[in-house]
Amino acid sequence: MSEQSTANVQRGRPKDPAKRQSILDAAKELFLTQGFAATSMDALASAAGVSKLTVYSHFSDKETLFSAAITDRCESMMPLPIFVLEEEDSVADVLERIGQAFLEMVYSEDSVRLLRLLCSVASQESRMAQLFFDAGPQRILGEIEQLLIRATQLEMLRVEDPAAAAENFLGILLGGGHLGVLIGHSEVETGAEQRARVCRAVDLFIRAYR
Repeated sequence: MSEQSTANVQRGRPKDPAKRQSILDAAKELFLTQGFAATSMDALASAAGVSKLTVYSHFSDKETLFSAAITDRCESMMPLPIFVLEEEDSVADVLERIGQAFLEMVYSEDSVRLLRLLCSVASQESRMAQLFFDAGPQRILGEIEQLLIRATQLEMLRVEDPAAAAENFLGILLGGGHLGVLIGHSEVETGAEQRARVCRAVDLFIRAYR
C-alpha cells in the first residue's frame, strides 16, 4: 500500500475518545507547568502514552490542542446546559447557577495556577494568552450574552447591550477578591462565602436590568 493510501486509511479510522481525553489531560498539565512555547508535541505524546502521530490525528497543531484543552476544562465545569433559559425558568436561578459554577472554576487550583502563569509570561507568550481568552473567558461571555438576549426576548430582563451586560455580570461576581487571590494577598472564599457573593451579584444585576 502506498504512503498516500496509508494516510487516507488512517484519516478514515474512527478516533478513540479515550486517547483524545488522555491527550487533553496531558496538555492541561504540561501547558500549565511548562507554558505554551516550551511544551512540545513529543512531550505531549509521551505524557499521554500515545504516539505523536496519534496526537496529530486528533489535533492538527499545538495551538488547536491548547484551545481544545481550555475548552474541555471550561465545559467540564460549566457545561453548556447550565446556560439554557426556558420560559418556565427563573432568570435569577439560572444566573445563580452560572455564577456558582463560574466562581468554582476560576477559584479552582488549576485555574489560579494557569492565570498566574499567563500573567508571568504575558510578554513572551502573547499567543498563549490570546488562545486562552478565546477558548475560555470569551466563550463564557458569549454564552451569557446569548442567555441575556433570550431573557430579553422573554421579557424577563431589559438588556440593550447584552455583550456589555455579560461583562458586567462577571465583573460583579469577581469583584476585587479575585485579584487578591491571584497575587497571593487573599485566600479563596469558602463555599458559603461564594454562594453569598453569587446571590448578591445576581440581585444587583437583576435590579439593574429588570
